[in-house]
Amino acid sequence: MSDVSKNSALITPGNATRPIAIWLFIVTVFLVAMIVVGGATRLTDSGLSITEWKPITGAIPPLNQEAWQAEFSKYKQIPEYKLQNSTMSLEDFKTIYRWEWGHRLLGRIIGFVVLIPMLVFAARRQIKAPLGRRLMILLALGGFQGALGWWMVSSGLGGLSDRIDVSAYRLATHMGMALIILGISLWTALDVRAKDAAGIAPQGVRRLALIFLALVWGQALLGAFVAGTDGGYINNTWPLMDGGFVPEAYGRLSPFWRNMFENPAAAQFDHRIGAYLVFASAIMLAFVAWRTGTPRLKQGGLLVLALVSGQVLLGIWTLLAVTPIPLGIAHQALGAMVFLGAVRFAYIAR
Repeated sequence: MSDVSKNSALITPGNATRPIAIWLFIVTVFLVAMIVVGGATRLTDSGLSITEWKPITGAIPPLNQEAWQAEFSKYKQIPEYKLQNSTMSLEDFKTIYRWEWGHRLLGRIIGFVVLIPMLVFAARRQIKAPLGRRLMILLALGGFQGALGWWMVSSGLGGLSDRIDVSAYRLATHMGMALIILGISLWTALDVRAKDAAGIAPQGVRRLALIFLALVWGQALLGAFVAGTDGGYINNTWPLMDGGFVPEAYGRLSPFWRNMFENPAAAQFDHRIGAYLVFASAIMLAFVAWRTGTPRLKQGGLLVLALVSGQVLLGIWTLLAVTPIPLGIAHQALGAMVFLGAVRFAYIAR
């Protein structure tokens, strides 16, 4: 199906293409912001500051000193405060609370950014059923992502363990779903805009584009395990770790498979190997795209290679600097852009 025919299958022909496409690109920007703020929330150890999930009333922050004290008292009951932050002041608590509250508020705002324009366009009969179904899926996944977020946070609130951080497994699940939602949003926006036709791309290019997209998604999950195990604060040398290629601590956990997900040194090593693999694949992608002679594939391949190269360099800088918050946030933001670049290339080559 050509881009033009696909566009007409999603929206009613007329002047709706531009506003619907702009709206969907705005949704994509909001989703990137959500991922970046989520990364900042993790880097500042703010994620456990709000110990309850109140989807509606939770949108209102504490408005007076008494309300702040009440929230602080709840925080004092969890292991993170007792074992790590027992000397924290109320002012310090307000800082981490605002990060987590802002992250949750942004999620609520995104829901309205999707829902309200969708209802307006639907009322004007400018959205056809296929696009409507895709948008409903996007909304449903957004709601599910909110539930996943609470599932993640609840893993660090105590209960059966004295964990002072959220589960790395749940953090990776939350991150993986965020990227899936981001990918659906961008793909839908490109479908509506229908200007990224590359002609008929060779089957090998299409297959390589999808493999590369899967690699980038998997690399993001490996990064989530680094964040979840605080693996960015150890072995802050490059290219070697502990003086060798493979860190000595790699296999210290039993059974062995746990090292990939629970061992900070192993998680960082796997993320490094993933980065090398993604970088090599980006070079191959750009080379293959260039040989096709198709302008949009050439441009898309070079853009992906540039983004990946920048991300590799930023990752090394972040590691050597022992993951300062500004660099950590920048690394997560550029990672989201790499994923978007991979999605766009896969779309062009489809």
